[in-house]
Parts: sequence; structure tokens; C-alpha cells
Amino acid sequence: MTNGDEQACKKVDAGMTRVFELFGKRWTGLIVSVLLQRAVHFAELRRAIPGISERMLSDRLTQLAGAGLVVREVDAGPPLRVSYRLTEAGRALEPALKELGRWAELHLPDGGDCPERFRG
Repeated sequence: MTNGDEQACKKVDAGMTRVFELFGKRWTGLIVSVLLQRAVHFAELRRAIPGISERMLSDRLTQLAGAGLVVREVDAGPPLRVSYRLTEAGRALEPALKELGRWAELHLPDGGDCPERFRG
């Protein structure tokens, strides 16, 4: 590899880097996808995403809140319940996530197996 090639490899788009640092983590996209439908309580969110643990869901929600995409709201009750909803920035992800879903339907029809045309 020449020095110019090494420099090109080091210049990954900063915006894409930030996106994939957050959305490259398992479960994040699914959580946002559920929240695009409506605000939900923690237990509802966990049931909507089979296989996610309470701890992982809590961690991902904390990360999404830290990124300004999710708001945690306490419902006074009784009983006391916590719900989560997307912020305006979180809702702005809808077109991109819908497009990714359409892409997956076309190019990953077998549950993630890479189509023959893309294999080595």
C-alpha cells in the first residue's frame, strides 16, 4: 500500500463514523424502529424486541438518550412507570430506516444471507 492509499483509508467521513458508532451496536436500530411507532413503556419495548435483555435495553436507551434521540419520561402513576419516546432528531431517522428496510427486502431476502451476485 502506498502512502497515498494509507491516507485515503484514514479519512472516513466523520458523520458516518458517528452514525455507525451508535447504530453499529446491536439492538439500537430495532429500538428506534419500535419507538418510531409511538412512545412505549420499558416492558413493552422489551417484549417488542425478542432476545434483548433488560440490562442491554437499558444501556441502549441510555446511549440513545445521550445522543439526543430518546427522551425518558416518568409517568406518575400509580403505578410509577417509565416510558420512552423519540425526540425530533430521533423521528428524523424514519426516512433513513425505512430506506434501509426496503434495501434489506431487496438485497437480504433470506434473513441476512448475502445474495449470490455479491459473493466473492
